[in-house]
Amino acid sequence: MGITFGEFMTLLLMAIALGMDAFSVGLGMGMIKLRLRQIFYIGVTIGVFHIFMPLGGMAVGKLLSQEFGSIATLIGGLLLVMLGLQMMFSSFKKEDGPMISPVGAGLFVFALSVSLDSFSVGLSLGIYGARTLLTILLFGAVSMLLTWMGLIFGRKLQGWLGSYSEALGGSILLGFGIKLLFFV
Repeated sequence: MGITFGEFMTLLLMAIALGMDAFSVGLGMGMIKLRLRQIFYIGVTIGVFHIFMPLGGMAVGKLLSQEFGSIATLIGGLLLVMLGLQMMFSSFKKEDGPMISPVGAGLFVFALSVSLDSFSVGLSLGIYGARTLLTILLFGAVSMLLTWMGLIFGRKLQGWLGSYSEALGGSILLGFGIKLLFFV
């Protein structure tokens, strides 16, 4: 049994919707000074998280209630608020680098914060029996591409805004985290 065009388009639109989180957060995070190699690794990491998080969600979708999805969204919102506040505070300090950086543990927190919602979606898709391989590959590829786009646009904005770019990037992350906490 092959995939229908409607099923593919539905999954693609879901992947784009989930990837827009990564684009928005990437736009804010891109305003700190990042090298192209870092941008590449960040995009790949976000893509991998957007494969494994919905896969995990799909695997346990039949076992957990819908309430868990809202808890995951709240956790993601809290992580983004914390990242945004850290970026904003570090922009006011006269230090050479930001307090957080999307490398090592900072990259893990960053990737986790933007992919928790894909775990929630995976829970729902697991209940409805969506095609696992197609779903996770679309989610991973689209989020990776949108993360790269956000980081590169953020990097360009950083060049235009200079020292105010990190505060602006932090406020974007903070705003997106608040949106997840209160307006979902």
